[in-house]
Amino acid sequence: MSVIEISDGDDERLADYMRLRDVNLRKRLETEHGLFMAEGEKVIRRALRAGYLPRSLLLTRRRIATLGDVVEAVDAPTYLVTEETARRTVGFDLHRGALASFHRRALPDVVTVLRGARNVVVLEDVVDHTNVGAIFRSAAGLGVDAVVLAPRCADPLYRRAVKVSMGAVFTLPYARLTDWYAGLRTLREQGFTLLALTPDPTAPTLGRSLATAGPDNRHALLLGTEGDGLSSRWLSWADVCVRIPMAQREVDSLNVTAAAAIACYELAQAGG
Repeated sequence: MSVIEISDGDDERLADYMRLRDVNLRKRLETEHGLFMAEGEKVIRRALRAGYLPRSLLLTRRRIATLGDVVEAVDAPTYLVTEETARRTVGFDLHRGALASFHRRALPDVVTVLRGARNVVVLEDVVDHTNVGAIFRSAAGLGVDAVVLAPRCADPLYRRAVKVSMGAVFTLPYARLTDWYAGLRTLREQGFTLLALTPDPTAPTLGRSLATAGPDNRHALLLGTEGDGLSSRWLSWADVCVRIPMAQREVDSLNVTAAAAIACYELAQAGG
């Protein structure tokens, strides 16, 4: 166990934790050093259980006892700071009192992630980290087998996405397409039926489409960006466009996280 007390928020040993709300800085720093952040006791423990290797822990005094077993077990330094030092370092009040910096792992390729999967969610340019985290949480909780990301999707291991997912990003397999233009060809070649979620009232409902599918069908549910939904390019790749029925005409669609949760539930029900 290595516990190091630090009182200077600008201490270079705390570099991994600097200015966590500065998105541009964090993207550059985390990419350059191959790290990601886990916030809060539950998320830290879930990252460890998933086999991620810690670089260090940052704890306030009120959390050192709660995470004492983790501090004893990990082969990484624990930096013990006051709440004020933590605030100066990270840029906000660290209410949970616990952060950890972890090493990233190399992402598997899309074919590897799809192997053995029956139902997957595919995200096109969902750029809000909160939305990505929420979709991962719904997908994992409702039994989706994997997630595939378009090249411009937000990073699932960004701190906010990790936090909102409650660590689901650690356990649900995912991969990133390298080619937005023709990347869906890979899913089709692996035997997936491509279901594009759309607000189009003339499209069949997702439940009806799944009810008429064969028992061995593999489904890839395509979800589009927060504002405009799926691009015309990806819609043209779909085998069928599907919708979630709305009770009122004035409401033509749901936000992407709510739609994802309902759609994942439908996929799970269809799978028995």
